[in-house]
Amino acid sequence: MNSLLALLLATTVTTNAAKVASEYDRVQSAQLVPMLSEVLRFPTIGGDDEARRNQQAWLLRTAKDLGFVARDAGPVTEIDLPATVDNAPILGLVVHGDVQPVDLDAWTFPPFGGKVSDGFVYGRGAADDKGPMIQALLSMKALEQSGIARTHTIRLLVGSDEESGSTDMAEYLKSHQPPDYSLVLDSEFPVVVGEKAWNSLTLSTPLRERGTSTKPYVVSTLTAGLGASIVPDNAEIDLMWTKGTANWPPFEAALKKFKLPEGRRLVTLAKGKLLRIVVYGKSAHAGVNLTGGRNALVGLARLMKGRLPNGGANDLLTFARLAGQDFYGTGLGITDNDPIWGRYAVNVATIKIDPENAKNTMLTINIRSTPPRTGEQLKAKLAAFVAKFAEARGATIETGGYYKDETLFFDPKGKLVRRLLDDYAQATGKRVKPAISGGGTYAKRIPNAIAFGMWFPGKPYPGHDVDEKISIDDLQRGAHVLIYALTDIVTGPKIEKPFVP
Repeated sequence: MNSLLALLLATTVTTNAAKVASEYDRVQSAQLVPMLSEVLRFPTIGGDDEARRNQQAWLLRTAKDLGFVARDAGPVTEIDLPATVDNAPILGLVVHGDVQPVDLDAWTFPPFGGKVSDGFVYGRGAADDKGPMIQALLSMKALEQSGIARTHTIRLLVGSDEESGSTDMAEYLKSHQPPDYSLVLDSEFPVVVGEKAWNSLTLSTPLRERGTSTKPYVVSTLTAGLGASIVPDNAEIDLMWTKGTANWPPFEAALKKFKLPEGRRLVTLAKGKLLRIVVYGKSAHAGVNLTGGRNALVGLARLMKGRLPNGGANDLLTFARLAGQDFYGTGLGITDNDPIWGRYAVNVATIKIDPENAKNTMLTINIRSTPPRTGEQLKAKLAAFVAKFAEARGATIETGGYYKDETLFFDPKGKLVRRLLDDYAQATGKRVKPAISGGGTYAKRIPNAIAFGMWFPGKPYPGHDVDEKISIDDLQRGAHVLIYALTDIVTGPKIEKPFVP
């Protein structure tokens, strides 16, 4: 393509995108906040089938009201804006409608209330991923209303269990063809060329003591966190006095003298023979905002060093201290540092009753890993590390986890990648390097898909956080970026081999 033709095409795209954006600003922009507030009221946490069905019914109804073609495709909802020509390629827009679990007591407002205040929309899923869902719907509508001819059909795919298993897209693809290429609106701008692998290590053991205890108390309960992909914002250990009359005040005083890591706070409550110890922190997305969290479980592990009888509880918290030495797995013997991928991201995530053995308590550590080590190689390395740890302590610890995910990488010079980088630059006036993410998106689940927004770089991501919220200004800005990219792609010819230079 000669430079003059390229300039003419770019000018045409800019003109068309401005027309679509004008239509959006005139009509659809006013619908964004009310629609997002409404869809946030569905508590679509994994396992809540009623909420999933109700939200899908809302999507089908809303799509029909907007004039789109909508279909119930089982675990996925399809919403189409057809092309204005025959035999058109399909551009997919992919989001998920499910959300991470919540601890109601930790939120300062109802997580499924759809609150709007002070320039923000509040609620679980506001950023991850219901905000992008509404941005996509209204951007599609603005494009349709603009009257610009479309060479592509746009198909919005709304999944239902991305946060709790990611089986929905595999099931969908058994009976449906994927789009020709797709944008996954579940990460950051300008475009994500690398996604780390999502792995987890589990350690399971009884809490009971080993040998003769020198402590006048035992551990009765140990719990922390909500899910593997969330930095835990609370961790609790309950101690039961077993020798004579309970005397908690000196112990509580010693705890309160301990300097917890920054951003964590301690609460204790003594009631007879029971002492409840809770460390609070700050939750965050373990894949894309790990450093923005304040890990309460690591805080508790450091607080209880040397204060527990030998046994399972002490073993799990000792291991949590090792794993939580930093954000990168150094304490687990992981020192990889790739010039492109960076380092691993390690979240000491949860302590819960082992779902497969109720007599045991299980520690889960989420590990976002980089090449070249494979999942099986990481599994073997960590199993050996845990075995050596257990042997040194005389402990019996069962190890497990998940190691089947793989990294995803795109050539930064690929045709679609370069188009998206240019679209972002044109829409924002800023040229930004492509991103590497610790998040695992649907781009790994659908052929020819890449993550594109809708979060702006340089800002801490609020997804998975307590009191999740998203700026209305950023919602509107993100819609404008999406409008530019859509206008560019769906008014031009099919992109052949989109990820090849």
